[in-house]
Amino acid sequence: MHALRDFFTTDYGLLSAAVIAFTLGMGVFFQRYISRHIREDAERAAREQR
Repeated sequence: MHALRDFFTTDYGLLSAAVIAFTLGMGVFFQRYISRHIREDAERAAREQR
């Protein structure tokens, strides 16, 4: 419990939480960005093939 309290009350704990949140956010952004472009490229290739 002491570690959890340190994580949310100290400056280094809050910065760690911010970095973790930012990294997870980047992962979600890149996953959606790459998936969207893969889907668009597949649709474009299918149209060109017809």
